[in-house]
Amino acid sequence: MSLDLDLARERFETSTDFTIGLEEEFAILDPQTLELGHRFEEVYAACQRDEVLADSAAGELIAAEIEIRSGRAESFAEAVSLQRERRDRLFGMVEGMGLALGAMGTHPWASYLDQRIIDTPHYNRLREELGWVAQRNNTWSMHVHMGVRGADRAIAVCDWMRELLPLLLAVSANSPFLDHRDTGLHTVRTEIFTRTFPRCGVPSPFGDWSRYADFVGMLERAGSVVESTQLWWSVRPHHAFGTVEVRICDAQTRGDESFALAALIAACIAQTALEYDKHGYDRAGSPLEDREIEENLWRAIRHGMSGRLIDFRGGEEVEAQAALEALIAWCEPARESLGIEVDLPARNGAQRAREALDSGVAIEDIYRDAVAETKRTYTEAQPAA
Repeated sequence: MSLDLDLARERFETSTDFTIGLEEEFAILDPQTLELGHRFEEVYAACQRDEVLADSAAGELIAAEIEIRSGRAESFAEAVSLQRERRDRLFGMVEGMGLALGAMGTHPWASYLDQRIIDTPHYNRLREELGWVAQRNNTWSMHVHMGVRGADRAIAVCDWMRELLPLLLAVSANSPFLDHRDTGLHTVRTEIFTRTFPRCGVPSPFGDWSRYADFVGMLERAGSVVESTQLWWSVRPHHAFGTVEVRICDAQTRGDESFALAALIAACIAQTALEYDKHGYDRAGSPLEDREIEENLWRAIRHGMSGRLIDFRGGEEVEAQAALEALIAWCEPARESLGIEVDLPARNGAQRAREALDSGVAIEDIYRDAVAETKRTYTEAQPAA
C-alpha cells in the first residue's frame, strides 16, 4: 500500500472548489440502559442492505460507533438534503434492531476498558500499532469536507484554518462528562482523542504542497504511516477526495445544530480560500505559531464558549462569543456566495448540560434527555442551516 503523493496532488489540481461532504458519528446504544452497544458489524451489515446507506455508512475503529456520510454535494443545501435522508434511514433502521443512537462527544459513563475494536484487517492493524490509544478512544465527532482546487492552495487553506480551530472547537463543545463525573472541561473528547493519538491535533504550517509531501513521504519511508488517513490532524488535506477536512468538533446532540456548525466550518474554509486568492499566502503576515494556537485550544477545551480566547495579533483577550461574532462577519462574502446561513444556538451542548447539572439533574438523566433529543432532531424535518 502506498500514499501515492503524486496522485494526491493531481486530485487537488483537478478538484472542484467548494463541493461539500458531511460526516456524523453516533454512539450505538441500548435504548433502556443507554449502555454502549458494541454492534457495529450488525448495524453495518443492515446498512449494506439499504440502497442509500450502503455507500454512506462507515466504521470508525470502535464497535460502538456508526458514521454516516453525505457523499460529495455540489452545494451546502444539497449536502444537507442528502444527509437528512441518510439520517432518517439510519435512525429508522437501528430502532428496528432494538437500538438507539447518541450524539455527544463522549459517553458520560461507559468504560473504555469494555470497548471492542472492529474486527477487520484495517482496524486490527491499528489496534496492534496504537495499543492502549486505540482502546481508549471511545469518542464521537463530526467532520466537514470542502473541495479546494490546487494543491498549494489547499495546503495554504489548511495552514490558515489552523488558527480558527480553537474557536470552532469551543462552538462545538459537547462533552463535559466522563466516568459519571463532571470533568470541569467543556470538551473532554478533545483531551481523549486529540491528546493521545499520534499525528493528531494542530499540525505545523507547511507553506506549500512540496514541503507537505516531503514530510509525509518521509513518514511513509520510515514506516510511521502506510495510508494518509493515519494523519489524524484536526485539519488536513484529504488525499482521496481532494478536500480540506476539518475534524476538530464534538458530535452535536441536536441535528439542526450539527448542520449549523457544518455551515460555519464550510464558510470558513471557503473564505480562507478566497483570502488566499486575493492576498496570497501571507495575507496577514505569517500564520500563528503552534504554541499560540495551543494556548487557545486549551482555553476552548476548558471553558468552551463560556470563556475567553487570545487575539494574538491584537494582543488582548476576547470573549469567545465576541470572537464568534467576528468570525461570522468575516466569512460573510463566502456565505453569500455559497448561499450558506449560520444559525447557531445561544448556548451549546456543554453549556446546556452543565446548566442542567447545576440545577440538580443527574448526569444519567441529562444523557437520557440528550439521546431523546438526538432522535427527535435528527429525524424530524428541520430548517436548512
